[in-house]
Amino acid sequence: MTAVTATAPRAFETPSFAGDFTGTWQLLRLYLRRDRIILPLWVLLLSLPLGSVYIKSLEKIYHTPADFQGFADGILSNPAELAMYGPIYNTSLGASGVWKAGMFFTLIGVATILTVIRHTRADEETGRTELLASTRVGRFAGLTAALIVAYGGALATGLIGFASIASTSVPRSGSLAFGLALAGSGIVFASVAAIAAQLSASARVARGIAFAVLGVTYTLRAVGDVRAAAGPTSPLTWLAPQGWSLQVRAFAGDHFAVLLLHLLTATVLTVIAYYLLAHRDTGAGLIAERPGALAAGPALGSPLGLAWRLQRGTLLAWTVGLGLYGLMIGSVTNGVGKQLGSSQTIRDLITRMGGSESLEKSLISYAFTMVALGAAAYSVSAALRLHSEESTAHAEAVLTGAVSRTRWVASHLTFALLGPALALAVSGLLGGLIYGRAAGDVGQKTGQVLGAALVQVPAVWTFTAITVLLFGLLPRWSTVAWGFLTAAIAVFLLGSLAGAPQWFRDLNPFEHAPKVPGEAFTATPLVVLVLVDVALITVGLMAFRRRDLRSA
Repeated sequence: MTAVTATAPRAFETPSFAGDFTGTWQLLRLYLRRDRIILPLWVLLLSLPLGSVYIKSLEKIYHTPADFQGFADGILSNPAELAMYGPIYNTSLGASGVWKAGMFFTLIGVATILTVIRHTRADEETGRTELLASTRVGRFAGLTAALIVAYGGALATGLIGFASIASTSVPRSGSLAFGLALAGSGIVFASVAAIAAQLSASARVARGIAFAVLGVTYTLRAVGDVRAAAGPTSPLTWLAPQGWSLQVRAFAGDHFAVLLLHLLTATVLTVIAYYLLAHRDTGAGLIAERPGALAAGPALGSPLGLAWRLQRGTLLAWTVGLGLYGLMIGSVTNGVGKQLGSSQTIRDLITRMGGSESLEKSLISYAFTMVALGAAAYSVSAALRLHSEESTAHAEAVLTGAVSRTRWVASHLTFALLGPALALAVSGLLGGLIYGRAAGDVGQKTGQVLGAALVQVPAVWTFTAITVLLFGLLPRWSTVAWGFLTAAIAVFLLGSLAGAPQWFRDLNPFEHAPKVPGEAFTATPLVVLVLVDVALITVGLMAFRRRDLRSA
């Protein structure tokens, strides 16, 4: 009898390399559907303001070459602004207008990192990747689809940014250079995230690794730009993708050749990511996980201790970030008159929004309203931890013990309320110390700046309360809280325009905070805001206690 071999019929054979990408387009459609809201949101937020806000607003404020020269001199003489945004390379409208958008080279990295980790390591951690792998989906399909979404989002941001800038009176060549530099930075950090996703079995750790790279490169760029303020470009700047994007020098030579660094780096990192993916098991990471303790420590014996474990990283990151922004505010306040030059328009804007004829006092109030908007974003994020814990069924596991729903909510609410207050206090304290040292009156100036930060806390809590209300009444729509915050930011920005009606500005909770130190402190509006916050939180908590738990 002739032996029968186990070889499959040749008609069904598929080259292994091509088979690894099977299902990519189907997964791409799935990822685009999942990101149908968040993807357009970050693309538009990082592109449309470039021309409509940055260029056009500066065009209305500065009119003469002397004004632009004073603006540039103020930047180059301020290490804090150089570290935060990078250098300004000439005094043209284009270079001046996109200077502050240098922060976008880092922000787009945040967006692409979150996008890649969400569709790769996070899906593996929840078991979605293993479920899809049981169908006709190749090993590389998920990573490929995730990179297409991230790369596409970065390219769309750059192209829309180019169109936004080009719609103004600045040269199109510089507009294209900035748009491509923005896209290049996003693509590089998407590739960084692709490697980070292969290293750890935890999405949280993978995000941490990618953000650590982002933070280190930002720091290298910042230190390099400060060192190079009065000389040639520092070698440290060339170690950071953000530095490469700045060295494209949009509207100051348009060095398109620098973009080859982005392309080459992204290509190498992507190849490495595919190699690492091919040499690990699904669900595993290349870095071995440390075994946990046999029993939880005393700190995890209560809902508050567990909430601290979950919230501490975010709290630290936001506190450090807002603290650095406070330092920047304090460093520019004492010399703000020099940087504004003869621009009466922006002087009128700051005094109108700051509530005082004193330019420095008004700037403090105005700037810390913007800091408070950041604190509100942290507050919403911390409160939404309730939603994510419920969706992943972690809340159900906690509540099966001797833990009431009220106690569980209060544990996370502690950080959503006290965390932003702490971050604002640190920001105000650091800003006040720097401003006071420059002005020669540390005691008084520190008190003024710290007060300007702390009066914003009740308005920040309003967004915490809205989030809790949505979580209790409409849990499926909890993330709509971001929409309320976005609307408040829009009202704040549009309300700064001359002629904006007061009723429109009153829609923003921050409008009701006393504009100290420019005007006298009054407690009444803060008391009213706190009462509103308490009422919203109470209603949300009562609704949560009466509804069923839900999961994803």
